[in-house]
Amino acid sequence: MSGVVRLSIIDPNEATRNELKNMLIGVDMVWLEAECSRYEFFTEVVSQTKPDIALISLDANPEMALNLIAHVTRDLPSCNVIVVSSSQEGSLILKAMRNGAKEFLGFPLVLEDFLSALNRIQITSGKSEGEHNAPRSSQVITVAGVSGGVGCTSLAINLACCLASHDHNSVAVIDLDLALGDTDVWLDIIPDYTIQDVAENISRLDYSLLKRSLTKHACGAFLLPRPVQMDMSTQITTEVLRRIIALLRATFTHLVIDVSKSYNSLDLAAMELSDTVLLTAQLDLPCLRNVVRLSQFFDTNDHIAEKIKVVMNRLGLEDTQISVSKALETIDREIFCQIPNDYATMVESRNNGIPLVMQAPKAKLTRTIMGLAMSVSGESVSEQEDSVSRKKKSLFGFLNNSK
Repeated sequence: MSGVVRLSIIDPNEATRNELKNMLIGVDMVWLEAECSRYEFFTEVVSQTKPDIALISLDANPEMALNLIAHVTRDLPSCNVIVVSSSQEGSLILKAMRNGAKEFLGFPLVLEDFLSALNRIQITSGKSEGEHNAPRSSQVITVAGVSGGVGCTSLAINLACCLASHDHNSVAVIDLDLALGDTDVWLDIIPDYTIQDVAENISRLDYSLLKRSLTKHACGAFLLPRPVQMDMSTQITTEVLRRIIALLRATFTHLVIDVSKSYNSLDLAAMELSDTVLLTAQLDLPCLRNVVRLSQFFDTNDHIAEKIKVVMNRLGLEDTQISVSKALETIDREIFCQIPNDYATMVESRNNGIPLVMQAPKAKLTRTIMGLAMSVSGESVSEQEDSVSRKKKSLFGFLNNSK
């Protein structure tokens, strides 16, 4: 088991099955491959999906569940069985272990116990404890706007491309503006698949299939764009989105999400699952008013409130009448990053479909976004710049005379 642990659940009790599922969906390294409500069908399920872990609940029918453990371990020896039960009777535990279960956990399942069980299973499968306890860190960054036209998509794309310029990063972008998103335009790519295709195949999706559904840009970033048809976007649910984000988070070091301005259920779900939410605004009265309004709204959601970081875009815009000090007084919160206005450079980048880190690596605008990438990822400026320099020399030498 490497990168992502693929897991299938069998529990005839819908309430406890949903409890298990909801807990595991929030674990970055776990991908829920399948769920089953009938013991007699589960052997076929694991034969088709070939998960790393079979999570078997005994409580509905211990005798059938014990027989199932034996069948799974016999027919699919590469699948490790973890048993959960509200009973801690010694004879039941002994029978489960004799039939092939690797771990026996109590129900309600405690997350720490489950993760410890995964660690023990990986150790017995030939991995050292150090390997498991040093997983690749992953961050989800959502870029949200207080109004249309404040530069969210340009920031999301260029932030992702700056992150991807680091040799050790792997970066994916999700376009959640399902109606009017244009991340593909900013990268000048025509994707073969969209988030709609992924959603329609969610029941058979694993991490390798998901990665093949993404389109890779020359800078190294992968894109999952919005649906082609506007009327198809309604079929994407928050549960599907959570599964997509969980798998991408387990596959990539960084996930950047460009949400819509409607703050619908999908947008809010993405923000709740994020580590950082960059609330993007400009120094004008409507934007500042909306920063205050949205901050009040987010303060009611404990899963979002502490993640909000205000980014002021296009500082130095000629028609701006409001100073930074006045903005700080108005919004009553810190400005995390100030991005300078450079209309000519940004428009050239957009029209050419070439991100700033490739189009204008020396521009002040680019360096500011690179600094923002450093701030949210914890990398040093020198690490970022050295990596960009290596990639530029090896792949994009023709851009050496760019700004």
